[in-house]
Amino acid sequence: MGNDTPLACFSEKPHRFFDYFRQVFAQVTNPPIDSIREGLVMSLTNYIGSLHSNILDESPIHAKLIKFDDPIITNTDLGKIKDLKHEQFSHATLPMVFPVKDGVEGFQKAFDDLLKLAEKAVDDHKNFIILSDRQVSAEYAPIPSLLAVAAVHHHLIQTQKRMQIGIIVETGEAREIAHFALLFGYGASSVNPYLAFAAIDDLVKSGQIKLKYSEARYNYIKSIDKGLLKVLSKMGVSTLRSYQGGQLFEALGISQDIINKYFTGTASKFSGIGIEEICQESLLFHKEAFGKKKHLINNNFESAGTYHYRKYGEHHAWNPETIGLLQWATRTNDYSVFKEFSKLVDAENAKPTFIRGCLKYKKNPIDISLVEPAESIMKRFVTGAMSYGSISKEAHEALAVAMNTIGGRSNTGEGGEDAERFATNKRSAIKQVASGRFGVTNNYLINADELQIKIAQGAKPGEGGQLPGFKVNNIIAKLRNSTPGITLISPPPHHDIYSIEDLAQLIYDLKVTNPRAKVSVKLVAENGVGTIAAGVAKAFSDVIIIAGCEGGTGASPASSIKFSGLPAELGIAEAQQTLVMNNLRGRVKLQVDGQLKTGRDVVIMGMLGGEEFGFSTSALITLGCIMMRKCHLNTCPAGIATQDETLRKRFIGRSEFVINFFRFIAEEVREHLAELGFTTFEEIVGRADLLEQNNEVLNWKMKKMDFSKIIYMPEEAKHHDIHNTFPNIKSVEDHLDHTLIREANKAIKSKEKVWLSHTITNVDRTVGAMLSGEISRRYGEEGLPNNTIMANFTGTAGQSFGAFLVKGLSFRLEGDSNDYIGKGLSGGRIIVVPPVGTTFNPEENIIVGNTSFYGATSGEAYIRGVAGERFCVRNSGAKTVIEGSGDHCCEYMTGGRVVVLGTTGRNFAAGMSGGIAYVLDEEGNFEYFCNKGLVELGPVEDKADIVELQDMINKHLLYTQSTMAAKILTNWDEYLPKFVKVIPFEYKKVLEELKLRELVKKLQLTEDDPARHE
Repeated sequence: MGNDTPLACFSEKPHRFFDYFRQVFAQVTNPPIDSIREGLVMSLTNYIGSLHSNILDESPIHAKLIKFDDPIITNTDLGKIKDLKHEQFSHATLPMVFPVKDGVEGFQKAFDDLLKLAEKAVDDHKNFIILSDRQVSAEYAPIPSLLAVAAVHHHLIQTQKRMQIGIIVETGEAREIAHFALLFGYGASSVNPYLAFAAIDDLVKSGQIKLKYSEARYNYIKSIDKGLLKVLSKMGVSTLRSYQGGQLFEALGISQDIINKYFTGTASKFSGIGIEEICQESLLFHKEAFGKKKHLINNNFESAGTYHYRKYGEHHAWNPETIGLLQWATRTNDYSVFKEFSKLVDAENAKPTFIRGCLKYKKNPIDISLVEPAESIMKRFVTGAMSYGSISKEAHEALAVAMNTIGGRSNTGEGGEDAERFATNKRSAIKQVASGRFGVTNNYLINADELQIKIAQGAKPGEGGQLPGFKVNNIIAKLRNSTPGITLISPPPHHDIYSIEDLAQLIYDLKVTNPRAKVSVKLVAENGVGTIAAGVAKAFSDVIIIAGCEGGTGASPASSIKFSGLPAELGIAEAQQTLVMNNLRGRVKLQVDGQLKTGRDVVIMGMLGGEEFGFSTSALITLGCIMMRKCHLNTCPAGIATQDETLRKRFIGRSEFVINFFRFIAEEVREHLAELGFTTFEEIVGRADLLEQNNEVLNWKMKKMDFSKIIYMPEEAKHHDIHNTFPNIKSVEDHLDHTLIREANKAIKSKEKVWLSHTITNVDRTVGAMLSGEISRRYGEEGLPNNTIMANFTGTAGQSFGAFLVKGLSFRLEGDSNDYIGKGLSGGRIIVVPPVGTTFNPEENIIVGNTSFYGATSGEAYIRGVAGERFCVRNSGAKTVIEGSGDHCCEYMTGGRVVVLGTTGRNFAAGMSGGIAYVLDEEGNFEYFCNKGLVELGPVEDKADIVELQDMINKHLLYTQSTMAAKILTNWDEYLPKFVKVIPFEYKKVLEELKLRELVKKLQLTEDDPARHE
């Protein structure tokens, strides 16, 4: 449930130096990669060796390298490297330790000596250096390995000697994925985590791990490797050699002097600890190890409570006392108990826990009766994007009822929504459109007040996810257009948001489909989020959400929760300042979320720029969540994050509890507004000048901390809007669909058949979506009878032709199409053929662009020609025929059928967990192009498959007059053996089980039992 512990620079406990850094990640500016399903482009290979020679000269010396297939090296391999006698592989071992008795002075001297020794090693023509803290003892404490690596790396860059030497790190400090990523990111070539290996050896010897040491060590290295690939892929980097020294991190609470000297170029939002505090933290760990063994309980290490709450561990904002008080207050509707809760939370924030705890506001009290009512303030509240699937039906609906009652907005999450809820108080006003596109049909989009595009998620930005098959019951499968029991993979956010231009296209798609809804874009706080927000504002988004790193799902990887993204305060401040400076703030609303709990949290965030406020964890806690952090296991004891029917019976939450919580928050906001001297919340939005740093909030790490950048008011604020003042309108008045709607009026109103014909150009984008929306408003998911509206287009279609096309619409395009044709196809039919008189072979030429039929849920398509890359990604129900495709065809597919009458690119069927593809493999090499991680390949032998394949090819011939289809059908016996059936293992198993159940039913009905036939 997110990260509710203090930042390392705020914690009174010592922290590893690694904890002061956060990974940066791709959002909008470039796409992340799926390190699992797109592993063919990923590599952790690295080299060390001959770097002295001029890289512009061709020489055999360049080949004198040690190749590391894995950057995590064992003690044995490091020993081999040390023992190398070849002149091209000489090394020097440099100690990363300092004398304990000399304190800070000893630390600084040892540190300076380390830099001198590194430079000397280059001058002595060493090929690599080994930075080692093996010499740690009662007399010597370690210099933080990250500080040592980064300092050596930058010192050698400044002396123009870095390219002449490699760096190996031998450290007992590195153990987690992020630790290794940081060491590589600041210049290390390989790392030997000897203490982690020693711990594994001890666990094996004590019997706690039932494996051989070599197997256990291998598993540990493999897990770190997988984690490293995930970290690389979040930024869209595919190889470790590109990542090494790239510094794809930002610092939190480190002095600017240290950043400038040793982490040159690393972004840092506020200053903090210096050499003195770094030394002190190292000595505290050293004292714990070599002093009295207070940290051992029954010879076991005491848990630090970093990830889970422990009584004597790290502070957690959600602890038994705060959880208990909030649940007591909301269940009894007792505002006085809520005030106890908020007083405790605000006091803990000021220890501090969050940045807002370090700030205070200027007071100018007025009578509270003059302040706007709580009902008005509550309209600014929303609940987070938690899908039905990640949480139970009861919890999901309770949130929706609560938010509809108070005039706020609940969010479907990315799991779709049951159409039966659309016209009721259980309807979620915000419908999310994420990379998974689960349940995103035209009817779903039409039944929304706000359409939210999820670019990133606070707890795991730059990553996808998955809903395990055991959570996918019949209802969830129906909502997500999938099959019960099938694992559903959410890809990382790419496909149709590769760039700001593509995101602008998706925003346009949604505004055309449902002109009545606002469109919002969800970003995660990181350095540069202000620039991204400015682009999103220019792309005509109505609302921009800035999610803090503190929020997010309990199903996120632990490494992501702790080491990705920035606190919400930093993100909202940067977005506000950038939008104001560029005179864009008046166009958009800013929403913020990240561990918000009290009225003071809301008011501080408002002054930093927030107009709307998201609550997720706190809302679930009012419904009974006890922060077990087992959301992904389907074992939630509160019946919230589970689909287990027995556990769901334990759910005791009620929408009234959530209503009480938000009313309490709103009343407390009113109290703070009265203290500030303002009558409405809007008056304080963006008023960072009302904030100041609270110098009474101090601990031993905060002497040099400066938050002036966060509470800075740009000079432009004097003459530019500092809050939303007008709608961000992208006119669609001249859209072709207005003409189509007029011409198809009879069909829409009375289901009469109509025929339409138009020329089309590439400026005609998203044709058919608005027309489909009008049909969905009248007829819902049912749409119109087949072929009610037959439209023929001639020319080159713009992006998203036929997007979200509903049942009853048949679009025929004579020409070609740009990217995203058939995006979100919702029951319609699309036919694309080359222009009459074309002389080229259609089956050899691209006729539709990239990412065609992305997120299609139903319908059919027949394309006479070749598609670009990512054809039918996330198809969950459409039937399509194409005559060839580029890379990543059928990626993440969960249902439907795809027939490819030609060659494919690489990575076919990556992440495909449902549906079936039939591929014509004339060359006999399709297996090479297929990603067989989740699928099996076989001949088309089953009678039902043969009938289905023949029927689809026959329709392709009928609609497109394809010569390829004619040739195949004419020579069916010759071509049938050349087809390969691609089916996911899991999907095949489920289909076989369904067939077996159907057979059992038929057998039961044939029994001679009169009662069964009544």
